[in-house]
Amino acid sequence: MDVEDYFHVEAFASSISPEDWQGYEFRGESNIERILELFGRCRVKATFFILGWVAEKAPGLSRRIADAGHEIGCHGYAHQHILRQSPVEFREDVRRARRLLTDQTGQSVQCYRAPSFSITNKTLWALDILAEEGFAIDSSIFPARHDLYGIAGAPRFLHKRNGLIEFPPATMRVAKTSIGVAGGGYLRLFPYWITRWAVRHINETEGQPAMVYFHPWEIDPGQPRIEAPIKSRLRHYTNLGKMYGKIERLLGDFHFSTVTDVVNGSRNTMCAL
Repeated sequence: MDVEDYFHVEAFASSISPEDWQGYEFRGESNIERILELFGRCRVKATFFILGWVAEKAPGLSRRIADAGHEIGCHGYAHQHILRQSPVEFREDVRRARRLLTDQTGQSVQCYRAPSFSITNKTLWALDILAEEGFAIDSSIFPARHDLYGIAGAPRFLHKRNGLIEFPPATMRVAKTSIGVAGGGYLRLFPYWITRWAVRHINETEGQPAMVYFHPWEIDPGQPRIEAPIKSRLRHYTNLGKMYGKIERLLGDFHFSTVTDVVNGSRNTMCAL
């Protein structure tokens, strides 16, 4: 889970300034409650990469997630693409969010995911900072080509890099190109049978765990509509009404656990860069 709200997303960064976030209706808390109910009913544990801004907006939310038995991960504080941050600003952003989450939950926060998967070839320095700050696991490198993120040709599965364990989102190789298949917009766009086939192929044929992710706003078709470029609106609003049902089916078809649990079960098979 990437815990952020609809007005935080990179697709709307040109339309909404962080200074204006307080003026938008905050719907993240009620959406998280729906997700916690679903995960509890399906007996699933997950990792929630929580944005520091959200944790500060809803002080009890992180504690409720932790009390339900889920792992707390860090999504930074201000949801800024790392390319827009200096190394000093990045370190301060991560440190602020992690301290807040630790204080709220009492958990040791070991996992990190960059906003918009923005650890790319131009921002690999961020991994060294994460290791220096004491993180053990990163899930920020999308091993595919995309206009906003990704490192084409990066390893598709768990591996060791820059003193961290990297756990990439699920991708499939198609005509020598990797494409996302089981998270966010990919999960909303593709028919469910494609997602199910891809996850089974990764598990059974390739013998690897598949990282599936989504955001609370993706199960919220009633969210306010933002005036933004057509590409951004298509990317954000497509199939919101179908997402909850897809997640429910995935939870019934596959076994899921936290990032740390999966990593601990896979340490002997990981390669190092």
